[in-house]
Amino acid sequence: MAVPKRKTTKSRAGKRRSHNSLNAKNIIEDKKSGEYRLSHHMDLKTGFYKGRQVLDSKE
Repeated sequence: MAVPKRKTTKSRAGKRRSHNSLNAKNIIEDKKSGEYRLSHHMDLKTGFYKGRQVLDSKE
């Protein structure tokens, strides 16, 4: 079984874990409806995307 010859230092372990952090979601408030949505996604309540009607609204 492979066993490390030396202890992994804090800096080396930190470099390895540098990509493990969580990113915050890019949530914006829709200009027309006032609902919160992800940017570059359509508004599910109104069905609009980039000022155009893409989907029929739920109501």
